Amino acid sequence: MIDLTNLLIIKSDGTIKQINPFNKTEVWTVPERGKRPFDNNKKITKNLINSNSLKNCPFCPHNYLMTPPEHLRVIKENENYKYIFNVNVNEINKTIAEFRLIPNLFEIITYNYWVKNYNLKLTKEQQMAMESYISISEGFEHIINIINYKLTKMGYSDEEIMSMSKRQKLKDAESFFGGTHKIIIVKKHYIDNAKYEDELFSTKYLSTEEHYQYFKLTIYSMEQIYKSNQYVRYVSVFQNWLPDAGASIEHLHKQLVGIDEWGTSIENEIRLVKENPNIYNEAALNMAIYNNLVIAENDCAIAFADIGHIYPTIAIYSKSQNIRPFQHTDDEIRLFSNLVHSIHSAFEHYIPTNEEWFYTPLDAVYPMPWHILIKLRMNNPAGFEGGTKIYINPISPFKLRDQIVTKLFKLRENGQIDRNIRIAEECQLKINSLKYVRNFQTLWNF
Repeated sequence: MIDLTNLLIIKSDGTIKQINPFNKTEVWTVPERGKRPFDNNKKITKNLINSNSLKNCPFCPHNYLMTPPEHLRVIKENENYKYIFNVNVNEINKTIAEFRLIPNLFEIITYNYWVKNYNLKLTKEQQMAMESYISISEGFEHIINIINYKLTKMGYSDEEIMSMSKRQKLKDAESFFGGTHKIIIVKKHYIDNAKYEDELFSTKYLSTEEHYQYFKLTIYSMEQIYKSNQYVRYVSVFQNWLPDAGASIEHLHKQLVGIDEWGTSIENEIRLVKENPNIYNEAALNMAIYNNLVIAENDCAIAFADIGHIYPTIAIYSKSQNIRPFQHTDDEIRLFSNLVHSIHSAFEHYIPTNEEWFYTPLDAVYPMPWHILIKLRMNNPAGFEGGTKIYINPISPFKLRDQIVTKLFKLRENGQIDRNIRIAEECQLKINSLKYVRNFQTLWNF
């Protein structure tokens, strides 16, 4: 069992020692190293946006054919959002996508992994989508071009690529229709009226409605991965913003990766839930309440500065008794989305961040609440951390909480975030308000 009394200790000199209750990571915040605010690491650039600035960005609207075939795009018609499935190559430039769902060209868990290990085959729907796409000469040419580009990036010579048959390349292209690594792309690359190349369009610039649509598409995509591949046990969802957070392209997008195991982190947390079903209330929510770390909340979710992370981290937890994102109601998703969007809005666009999703695996009996961690990639672990496994986090959870709260009040006053969000002392702070613990059976709401 976890000893909650030793998770957060403040020493006489101001050093704050933290232990993450779920993975036992030990973190210290030392006063002399924690003076800077979290928005003072701006990268100054004087590079003006020019005609070449977006030329090679494969995620931008004028480069639709630089990515594999779309599974789905979201367009806006008279203020309403509409889904278009399996966009035909001849239709691809007839609408402007607010969001696009595409396969990742360079998969973490490859389609070939599922074929070789599980004898996976395309579903009937996936096979029909592929046949429809290549039945048009432009679609066939598009797929061959994308495969050729991929082979080039993988180090194949022009001669080797030319020697491969089109049949083999089409076989490789099955990953575009049956793979489990997806990307959701936001339309804009730069903020409106941007002049410089570092004025990138981050999550904070989405409206609350746009962020909800982004969330909703992510959840829909997660569910579809589960439905299309019976061997997927968990779909990892994450967003890397800027290269320092692991992004290979500086264009806002989320990623989903289906895997055939839970991963060590989820396995450990499920084990803790088995030992103490109320662990997330006791070691996460209640701990935050007792230590005045709560940042904001609404009727469905609560956000607080979390403890025991290598990077400054904000946790946002769903209060719903529904334990997976796709089991939440639309109202619950919207409220959870609004709170996550509010937290993102408190950070400037030049701060690298990771957004990581956690929820109960599909085949787990013991429930854990859907929650998201937003990590500010402001510090780089070095020799001290490697040698001691004690990590130095430059911003204490208390300072992180105070800085975000200050920004949220201003953002709400200016109408930039949901006006119904309760901030700081406005929060109700109800102990044990995460309702996941009521649910002790696997839910199969497909």
